[in-house]
Amino acid sequence: MAFSTLDTIVAIATPHGRGGIGVVRVAGPDAVSIILATTGLHALEPRHATFARLVSPDDLGVVDQVVVTWFQAPHSYTGDDVVEVSGHGSPWVLQRIVDLACGQGARLAEPGEFTFRAYLNGRIDLVQAEAVADLINAVTPLQARVAMDQLEGTLTRRIAAIDAAVFDVVAKLEASLDFPDEGFHFISRAEARAGLAAACADIGRLIADGRRGRLVREGRLVVIAGRPNVGKSSLFNALVGAGRAIVTPLAGTTRDVLTEVVDINGVPITLVDTAGVREALDEIEAEGVRRAHDAVQIAALTLVVLDGSTPLTEDDEKLLAAITSPSILVVNKSDQPRVWSRVQGPGSRVLEVSAKTGAGLEPLREAIVHSLAGVEEWRDTPAVSNQRHLQCAEVAHAAVERAMAAAEAGATEEIVLAELTDAREALETLTGRRTPDDVLAHIFSHFCIGK
Repeated sequence: MAFSTLDTIVAIATPHGRGGIGVVRVAGPDAVSIILATTGLHALEPRHATFARLVSPDDLGVVDQVVVTWFQAPHSYTGDDVVEVSGHGSPWVLQRIVDLACGQGARLAEPGEFTFRAYLNGRIDLVQAEAVADLINAVTPLQARVAMDQLEGTLTRRIAAIDAAVFDVVAKLEASLDFPDEGFHFISRAEARAGLAAACADIGRLIADGRRGRLVREGRLVVIAGRPNVGKSSLFNALVGAGRAIVTPLAGTTRDVLTEVVDINGVPITLVDTAGVREALDEIEAEGVRRAHDAVQIAALTLVVLDGSTPLTEDDEKLLAAITSPSILVVNKSDQPRVWSRVQGPGSRVLEVSAKTGAGLEPLREAIVHSLAGVEEWRDTPAVSNQRHLQCAEVAHAAVERAMAAAEAGATEEIVLAELTDAREALETLTGRRTPDDVLAHIFSHFCIGK
């Protein structure tokens, strides 16, 4: 990172806009002296809230009545001296507090700089630092649970246990190399393979877990497709829980794609309502149909909606034949008599729903999550949810597999150790014990200023 960690930094820690209370955070060696200078207080007591008046050196006089709390190093979020100033949530007032701190020698914090200092000072590791950003950005309860588990160190402990198992094999192989003539063999090939097989299995479980975790963290695109008037927009509104799409008895009401991010059983789903697929009657509808086809092509899952109360049409058959990506057949209008019984299509599941009454919507939500994640419900919180973590785990897994193959083939200890060194480097990169500066800069640049 380009900035000095010895500076005293300041930033507004609460969201932009007006509110009842706003918080300004100051961290660094001069944090206390800066606040004393701007408030006129003579001293601060650690972890005690102190009432003060923030005074401007110019003609403005008292800027605000504030509450000041000092978190003394190293018992603070960053590990430095941290002072939090809680004032009234006026954007002008909060910015004035920042300006006064800068006038006393502080500088504006960079994005994520407070958390970066916590990482450098050993308060948290890199996995926990990334979890801070994920927790801030969480929009579903499950996202928040995953982030909080990582912040509590669940993933860190699992990685540490795997690394310890690999290191045990490494230490015994290196000991065998140190005493080649004396005949000391601290680990047999069979023991090495067994130890590595256990570590490989543990990493494999993390990788499998991570693919589900990425679904929770990043969400997926789910497209609703079908011919006009089968109830696509009604189904969209029912899943969203609001009347976002216009619904009328007229065919072709939806002319463009309509999107909404919804929480479906803990997974953030970008739900897309599309124009009815048929031979277009005008240029505008033709563009809507083209966009519908494009949306289906990039969707992680397509809900193919059919009307169970009317006979299947040629447009239905064409759409069913065109769908090649993962899909669920949704037979809508189950509150009306069904006029056909069987359908041939790409979906492995056929579900009946009524967008009008809500019947069948919960099984549909479960089917969506199952199709995307392979589970009906989340019994355990996924340990891995970050693409960087997943890539590091995959590199470590491949290296351990190569080490096992080398041991099986009768390779020397040096070759096996070289592969295990690569595996341990990948695990240390995951937790941040060995991470290039450009990776750190990329990670923390995505944080908000003030965190």
